Amino acid sequence: MFDFGFLELVTIGVVALVVIGPERLPKVARTAGLLYGRMQRYVSSVKSDISNEIQLDEMRRVGQDFKASVESAVSGVEQQATAVDDYLRDEASSVKKVVAAMAETEGERPVTEPAMKQIETSQTSQQSLPLEEPDQNSATPAPSVAEKAHVEAVGKST
Repeated sequence: MFDFGFLELVTIGVVALVVIGPERLPKVARTAGLLYGRMQRYVSSVKSDISNEIQLDEMRRVGQDFKASVESAVSGVEQQATAVDDYLRDEASSVKKVVAAMAETEGERPVTEPAMKQIETSQTSQQSLPLEEPDQNSATPAPSVAEKAHVEAVGKST
């Protein structure tokens, strides 16, 4: 801070001794020491307050970054969940179609060749799960009249 050498300190001491006098010099030196100590404590408290504010700012920034990464992960999981949901709905509708085709061919007449081909193609054609690009359609399709009739027929037979 200040660069005082030994010669400067001796000069200040001699001037103070001459100006203040030998009887008041110890009291002035004590008061100067107390004021210097207060100044050091004040400066150290200001430094610690600034340091605490900087750390608090860093913690807020880290918290915001963490929140942003969590929100990003949540949106990714939601996209994956919608893709899986769409895939499962497609598979369920294809299973319902197969069951409906089997219900139509069941009973008095044998399974026709076109119905068998439809059953075989729907069973052998496995769809891959599109995880990269989820379908944004979130509306559930209404059940068709044939599906309602099938559900009623199955309910009556059991």
